[in-house]
Amino acid sequence: MSKESIAKLDAAIRDVPDFPKPGILFKDITPVLADPDLLPLTADLLAETSGGAKIDQVVGIDARGFIFAAMVAERLNAGFVPVRKKGKLPFETVGKAYALEYGEAEVEIHVDAVKPGENILLVDDLLATGGTAAAARDLIEGIGGNIVAISFLIELSFLGGREVLGDSTPIHSILSY
Repeated sequence: MSKESIAKLDAAIRDVPDFPKPGILFKDITPVLADPDLLPLTADLLAETSGGAKIDQVVGIDARGFIFAAMVAERLNAGFVPVRKKGKLPFETVGKAYALEYGEAEVEIHVDAVKPGENILLVDDLLATGGTAAAARDLIEGIGGNIVAISFLIELSFLGGREVLGDSTPIHSILSY
């Protein structure tokens, strides 16, 4: 990852104060998505986080993670697997609930989405408190996947998500705030 590439991405991230509620400074990635140079650059940088390992499936987390994970999968000649909010997948699923600051949520994956022993790159747009990513990791491992790395465009390091994920799997973030 070149410093120039990182600087371009950083400059494109828009800060939106008081969204979705007062006191929150939201990191808006839509300018990156709209830029025909930055969108593929982001996918390239996320693909690099595989470290050259053979990746069988790139798993993306609902919903913005889907955008990047599908592009990364294409670059790595891998399949794409969605982890979705409860009730959104049409076939048999397994789910994992996790805590939010205001309650609980649940994500699901198809029971046959990953074959035992397949190498997985887990991708999302943002690492905040780590609950969603940890739930997705647990689902993937529960159906037999081998997570090679967990990668994010943005990490809000002050929220401690990296600590929630632990140190058993490499965690990468392109931008950290």
